[in-house]
Amino acid sequence: MSNQVRDPAKIDRLARLPKLGARAICCVDDLANVADLSEAAQRHGTEIECLVEIDCGAGRCGVTTTPDVVAIAKAIDAAPGLKFAGLQAYQGAMQHMDSYEDRRAKIDVAVAMVRDAVDALKAEGLECDIVGGGGTGSYYFESTSGVYNELQCGSYAFMDADYGRILDKDGKRIDQGEWENALFILTSVMSHAKPGKAIVDAGLKAQSVDSGLPVIFGRDDVTYIKCSDEHGVVEDTGNVLQVNEKLRLVPGHCDPTCNVHDWYVGVRGDTVETLWPVSARGKAY
Repeated sequence: MSNQVRDPAKIDRLARLPKLGARAICCVDDLANVADLSEAAQRHGTEIECLVEIDCGAGRCGVTTTPDVVAIAKAIDAAPGLKFAGLQAYQGAMQHMDSYEDRRAKIDVAVAMVRDAVDALKAEGLECDIVGGGGTGSYYFESTSGVYNELQCGSYAFMDADYGRILDKDGKRIDQGEWENALFILTSVMSHAKPGKAIVDAGLKAQSVDSGLPVIFGRDDVTYIKCSDEHGVVEDTGNVLQVNEKLRLVPGHCDPTCNVHDWYVGVRGDTVETLWPVSARGKAY
Protein backbone atom coordinates (compact mmCIF):
# COMPACT_ATOMS: atom_id res chain seq x y z
CA MET A 1 0.00 0.00 0.00
CA SER A 2 1.67 3.20 -1.14
CA ASN A 3 -0.38 5.07 1.44
CA GLN A 4 -1.07 5.24 5.14
CA VAL A 5 -3.64 2.81 6.58
CA ARG A 6 -5.44 4.39 9.56
CA ASP A 7 -9.02 3.17 9.74
CA PRO A 8 -9.26 0.30 12.29
CA ALA A 9 -11.19 -1.98 9.90
CA LYS A 10 -8.64 -1.40 7.15
CA ILE A 11 -5.73 -1.99 9.52
CA ASP A 12 -7.34 -5.27 10.55
CA ARG A 13 -7.67 -6.31 6.91
CA LEU A 14 -4.05 -5.36 6.23
CA ALA A 15 -2.87 -7.42 9.19
CA ARG A 16 -4.70 -10.48 7.86
CA LEU A 17 -3.20 -10.32 4.37
CA PRO A 18 0.06 -12.13 5.26
CA LYS A 19 -2.04 -15.20 6.12
CA LEU A 20 -2.77 -15.43 2.38
CA GLY A 21 0.93 -15.55 1.58
CA ALA A 22 1.21 -11.84 0.81
CA ARG A 23 3.98 -9.49 1.84
CA ALA A 24 2.05 -6.62 3.42
CA ILE A 25 3.75 -3.22 3.28
CA CYS A 26 2.26 0.19 4.07
CA CYS A 27 3.43 3.76 4.59
CA VAL A 28 3.65 5.49 7.96
CA ASP A 29 4.06 9.19 8.75
CA ASP A 30 2.74 9.33 12.33
CA LEU A 31 3.98 7.67 15.52
CA ALA A 32 0.40 7.03 16.64
CA ASN A 33 -0.12 4.78 13.63
CA VAL A 34 2.75 2.54 14.71
CA ALA A 35 0.95 1.33 17.83
CA ASP A 36 -2.27 0.58 15.93
CA LEU A 37 -0.47 -1.44 13.26
CA SER A 38 1.53 -3.31 15.88
CA GLU A 39 -1.57 -4.25 17.87
CA ALA A 40 -3.33 -5.64 14.79
CA ALA A 41 -0.29 -7.62 13.64
CA GLN A 42 0.13 -9.17 17.08
CA ARG A 43 -3.57 -10.02 17.26
CA HIS A 44 -3.38 -11.96 13.99
CA GLY A 45 0.10 -13.37 14.51
CA THR A 46 1.42 -11.72 11.34
CA GLU A 47 4.03 -9.17 10.31
CA ILE A 48 3.40 -5.83 8.64
CA GLU A 49 6.32 -4.12 6.93
CA CYS A 50 6.39 -0.34 7.11
CA LEU A 51 7.92 2.39 4.97
CA VAL A 52 8.40 5.81 6.51
CA GLU A 53 7.01 8.31 4.03
CA ILE A 54 9.00 11.45 3.28
CA ASP A 55 7.21 14.49 1.91
CA CYS A 56 9.84 15.50 -0.61
CA GLY A 57 7.74 18.10 -2.41
CA ALA A 58 4.27 16.71 -3.10
CA GLY A 59 2.85 18.45 -0.04
CA ARG A 60 0.50 15.62 0.85
CA CYS A 61 1.39 12.80 3.23
CA GLY A 62 4.80 12.26 4.80
CA VAL A 63 7.22 13.92 7.19
CA THR A 64 9.61 16.64 6.12
CA THR A 65 12.62 16.30 8.44
CA THR A 66 15.23 13.59 8.90
CA PRO A 67 14.81 13.53 12.72
CA ASP A 68 11.12 12.70 12.22
CA VAL A 69 12.03 9.93 9.76
CA VAL A 70 14.47 8.44 12.26
CA ALA A 71 12.03 8.67 15.17
CA ILE A 72 9.28 6.83 13.30
CA ALA A 73 11.68 4.24 11.89
CA LYS A 74 13.03 3.45 15.35
CA ALA A 75 9.49 3.11 16.71
CA ILE A 76 8.61 0.69 13.91
CA ASP A 77 11.77 -1.31 14.48
CA ALA A 78 10.95 -1.66 18.18
CA ALA A 79 7.26 -2.52 17.72
CA PRO A 80 6.20 -6.19 17.92
CA GLY A 81 4.69 -7.46 14.70
CA LEU A 82 6.21 -4.71 12.58
CA LYS A 83 9.31 -4.55 10.42
CA PHE A 84 11.03 -1.38 9.25
CA ALA A 85 11.35 -1.88 5.49
CA GLY A 86 12.64 1.48 4.28
CA LEU A 87 11.38 4.72 2.78
CA GLN A 88 8.64 5.96 0.49
CA ALA A 89 9.71 9.18 -1.26
CA TYR A 90 7.59 10.00 -4.30
CA GLN A 91 7.72 13.52 -5.70
CA GLY A 92 4.32 13.61 -7.33
CA ALA A 93 3.98 17.38 -7.72
CA MET A 94 6.63 17.65 -10.41
CA GLN A 95 5.74 14.67 -12.61
CA HIS A 96 3.79 16.77 -15.11
CA MET A 97 6.09 19.80 -15.33
CA ASP A 98 6.77 20.36 -19.02
CA SER A 99 10.49 21.11 -18.79
CA TYR A 100 12.95 18.26 -18.31
CA GLU A 101 15.36 20.56 -16.48
CA ASP A 102 12.64 21.87 -14.17
CA ARG A 103 11.76 18.30 -13.25
CA ARG A 104 15.42 17.53 -12.65
CA ALA A 105 15.77 20.48 -10.27
CA LYS A 106 12.81 19.31 -8.19
CA ILE A 107 14.11 15.76 -8.01
CA ASP A 108 17.58 16.96 -6.97
CA VAL A 109 15.93 18.40 -3.84
CA ALA A 110 14.12 15.12 -3.18
CA VAL A 111 17.26 13.04 -3.67
CA ALA A 112 19.16 15.20 -1.18
CA MET A 113 16.41 14.73 1.42
CA VAL A 114 16.30 10.98 0.90
CA ARG A 115 20.08 10.57 0.97
CA ASP A 116 20.24 12.47 4.26
CA ALA A 117 17.57 10.21 5.75
CA VAL A 118 19.24 7.01 4.53
CA ASP A 119 22.57 8.10 6.03
CA ALA A 120 20.97 9.05 9.35
CA LEU A 121 19.14 5.72 9.55
CA LYS A 122 22.32 3.82 8.79
CA ALA A 123 24.03 5.65 11.63
CA GLU A 124 21.27 4.27 13.90
CA GLY A 125 21.84 0.75 12.58
CA LEU A 126 18.73 0.76 10.39
CA GLU A 127 19.11 -0.34 6.78
CA CYS A 128 16.55 0.46 4.09
CA ASP A 129 15.51 -2.58 2.10
CA ILE A 130 13.32 -0.33 -0.04
CA VAL A 131 13.89 3.27 -1.05
CA GLY A 132 10.92 3.80 -3.32
CA GLY A 133 9.69 6.60 -5.54
CA GLY A 134 9.98 7.70 -9.12
CA GLY A 135 7.23 8.31 -11.66
CA THR A 136 6.72 8.34 -15.40
CA GLY A 137 7.93 11.93 -15.55
CA SER A 138 11.05 11.44 -13.44
CA TYR A 139 12.16 7.79 -13.33
CA TYR A 140 15.41 8.55 -15.16
CA PHE A 141 16.49 10.85 -12.32
CA GLU A 142 15.71 8.51 -9.43
CA SER A 143 17.17 5.49 -11.21
CA THR A 144 20.56 7.18 -11.59
CA SER A 145 20.56 8.85 -8.16
CA GLY A 146 22.42 6.08 -6.34
CA VAL A 147 19.79 6.39 -3.58
CA TYR A 148 16.53 4.95 -4.88
CA ASN A 149 16.29 1.21 -5.47
CA GLU A 150 12.60 0.90 -6.38
CA LEU A 151 10.74 2.78 -9.10
CA GLN A 152 6.97 3.23 -8.90
CA CYS A 153 6.22 4.65 -12.34
CA GLY A 154 3.07 3.26 -13.95
CA SER A 155 1.37 5.60 -16.42
CA TYR A 156 4.07 4.92 -19.04
CA ALA A 157 2.47 1.52 -19.71
CA PHE A 158 -0.58 3.28 -21.21
CA MET A 159 0.46 6.94 -21.59
CA ASP A 160 -2.17 9.66 -21.47
CA ALA A 161 -2.70 13.14 -22.88
CA ASP A 162 -1.43 14.96 -19.78
CA TYR A 163 1.81 12.99 -19.49
CA GLY A 164 2.23 12.94 -23.25
CA ARG A 165 2.81 16.67 -23.51
CA ILE A 166 5.83 16.82 -21.17
CA LEU A 167 9.26 17.02 -22.78
CA ASP A 168 12.23 14.65 -22.66
CA LYS A 169 15.87 15.70 -22.49
CA ASP A 170 15.88 16.37 -26.23
CA GLY A 171 12.83 18.64 -26.04
CA LYS A 172 10.47 16.09 -27.60
CA ARG A 173 7.03 15.20 -26.26
CA ILE A 174 7.43 11.90 -24.43
CA ASP A 175 4.50 10.36 -26.34
CA GLN A 176 6.38 11.04 -29.57
CA GLY A 177 9.72 9.71 -28.35
CA GLU A 178 10.34 7.24 -25.58
CA TRP A 179 6.70 6.12 -25.14
CA GLU A 180 3.70 5.45 -27.36
CA ASN A 181 0.00 5.65 -26.53
CA ALA A 182 -1.50 2.25 -25.75
CA LEU A 183 -4.81 3.16 -24.08
CA PHE A 184 -7.75 4.51 -26.04
CA ILE A 185 -11.45 5.10 -25.54
CA LEU A 186 -13.37 4.10 -28.66
CA THR A 187 -16.15 6.58 -29.30
CA SER A 188 -18.70 7.10 -32.07
CA VAL A 189 -20.14 10.20 -33.68
CA MET A 190 -23.82 10.20 -32.62
CA SER A 191 -24.91 13.54 -34.05
CA HIS A 192 -23.72 16.11 -36.56
CA ALA A 193 -26.84 18.28 -36.68
CA LYS A 194 -24.84 21.46 -36.17
CA PRO A 195 -22.30 22.64 -38.77
CA GLY A 196 -18.74 22.53 -37.47
CA LYS A 197 -19.66 20.47 -34.44
CA ALA A 198 -19.83 16.68 -34.03
CA ILE A 199 -21.18 15.02 -30.88
CA VAL A 200 -19.66 11.76 -29.69
CA ASP A 201 -20.86 9.28 -27.07
CA ALA A 202 -17.93 9.54 -24.65
CA GLY A 203 -18.39 12.17 -21.98
CA LEU A 204 -17.68 12.50 -18.27
CA LYS A 205 -19.03 9.04 -17.45
CA ALA A 206 -16.46 7.42 -19.74
CA GLN A 207 -13.30 9.15 -18.57
CA SER A 208 -11.57 11.34 -16.04
CA VAL A 209 -10.90 14.92 -17.13
CA ASP A 210 -9.22 16.13 -13.92
CA SER A 211 -5.96 16.49 -15.87
CA GLY A 212 -7.54 17.88 -18.99
CA LEU A 213 -9.66 16.79 -21.92
CA PRO A 214 -8.79 13.81 -24.09
CA VAL A 215 -7.12 14.22 -27.44
CA ILE A 216 -8.25 12.51 -30.63
CA PHE A 217 -5.55 10.06 -31.62
CA GLY A 218 -4.07 10.37 -35.10
CA ARG A 219 -6.17 13.37 -36.12
CA ASP A 220 -5.23 17.05 -36.39
CA ASP A 221 -8.33 18.11 -38.32
CA VAL A 222 -10.79 17.63 -35.44
CA THR A 223 -10.52 18.51 -31.73
CA TYR A 224 -12.36 17.31 -28.62
CA ILE A 225 -13.29 20.61 -26.94
CA LYS A 226 -15.97 19.98 -24.30
CA CYS A 227 -17.84 17.24 -22.48
CA SER A 228 -20.92 16.69 -20.34
CA ASP A 229 -22.22 13.52 -18.69
CA GLU A 230 -22.91 11.43 -21.80
CA HIS A 231 -21.69 13.69 -24.61
CA GLY A 232 -18.40 14.86 -26.02
CA VAL A 233 -18.23 17.89 -28.30
CA VAL A 234 -15.79 17.72 -31.19
CA GLU A 235 -14.87 20.81 -33.17
CA ASP A 236 -15.12 19.85 -36.83
CA THR A 237 -14.73 23.05 -38.81
CA GLY A 238 -14.29 21.15 -42.05
CA ASN A 239 -17.37 18.99 -41.44
CA VAL A 240 -15.30 15.90 -42.25
CA LEU A 241 -16.86 13.55 -39.69
CA GLN A 242 -19.83 11.33 -40.41
CA VAL A 243 -22.45 9.90 -38.03
CA ASN A 244 -21.28 6.50 -36.69
CA GLU A 245 -17.65 7.29 -37.53
CA LYS A 246 -15.33 5.90 -34.85
CA LEU A 247 -12.63 7.95 -33.10
CA ARG A 248 -9.95 6.89 -30.65
CA LEU A 249 -9.56 9.17 -27.65
CA VAL A 250 -6.39 9.34 -25.55
CA PRO A 251 -7.72 10.13 -22.05
CA GLY A 252 -6.33 13.09 -20.17
CA HIS A 253 -5.61 10.93 -17.09
CA CYS A 254 -5.33 7.18 -17.59
CA ASP A 255 -5.48 5.98 -13.96
CA PRO A 256 -9.00 7.13 -12.94
CA THR A 257 -10.31 6.43 -16.45
CA CYS A 258 -9.57 2.70 -16.35
CA ASN A 259 -11.65 1.92 -13.28
CA VAL A 260 -14.87 3.20 -14.84
CA HIS A 261 -14.74 0.48 -17.52
CA ASP A 262 -15.43 -3.25 -17.33
CA TRP A 263 -12.90 -4.51 -19.85
CA TYR A 264 -9.65 -3.78 -21.61
CA VAL A 265 -10.03 -4.83 -25.23
CA GLY A 266 -6.60 -6.01 -26.37
CA VAL A 267 -6.03 -5.14 -30.03
CA ARG A 268 -3.03 -5.96 -32.21
CA GLY A 269 -3.25 -4.31 -35.62
CA ASP A 270 -6.86 -4.71 -36.70
CA THR A 271 -7.47 -7.87 -34.66
CA VAL A 272 -9.03 -8.14 -31.19
CA GLU A 273 -6.82 -10.69 -29.44
CA THR A 274 -8.08 -10.67 -25.88
CA LEU A 275 -10.43 -9.23 -23.27
CA TRP A 276 -9.01 -8.45 -19.82
CA PRO A 277 -11.42 -7.68 -16.98
CA VAL A 278 -10.72 -4.43 -15.12
CA SER A 279 -10.43 -5.89 -11.63
CA ALA A 280 -10.56 -2.42 -10.01
CA ARG A 281 -13.88 -1.60 -11.73
CA GLY A 282 -15.83 0.78 -9.52
CA LYS A 283 -13.32 0.53 -6.65
CA ALA A 284 -12.91 4.16 -5.63
CA TYR A 285 -11.71 3.50 -2.06
